[in-house]
Amino acid sequence: MIDIGLSKIALIGAVALIVIGPEKLPRVARIIGTLMGKAQRYVADVKQEVSRSMELDELKKMKDSMEGAARDVENSIQTNASDFEKSWAETTGTASSEDLPGMISFPEYKHPKKNWRLKTGATPQWYKARSGVRTRALSGAARVARFRPRPSASSSRNG
Repeated sequence: MIDIGLSKIALIGAVALIVIGPEKLPRVARIIGTLMGKAQRYVADVKQEVSRSMELDELKKMKDSMEGAARDVENSIQTNASDFEKSWAETTGTASSEDLPGMISFPEYKHPKKNWRLKTGATPQWYKARSGVRTRALSGAARVARFRPRPSASSSRNG
């Protein structure tokens, strides 16, 4: 910032000591120090913001140049493709590129219009009964009764 030598700082300190007085000098020095720190941080922030904006401008220019190059390549590819199709049509005698021999055309996709929620099972009831597939829900009491141990014949005689 400002080039201040040691002799100038001593001269400023002596004048400040005389003008302000020795009692208030430390407080004034602290205030000046904090203001100088804030000013340096502000200058650093401004420099950083300027450099960011310059980088952003450079990136925008680079993006524009890349988009222009991509458009040029796309246009050249399209012109080459159209020239090739014209020359191919002239040599083979066909009118359009859809009629080219050796080109496979696939049918257009059509949705099957099936609804998996409406799907019904086709397993017969006799097969479900034989294999033990549950077809009805059991209540809690029915489940307890079903799996309750049966009293054996020996325990009822001894009891």
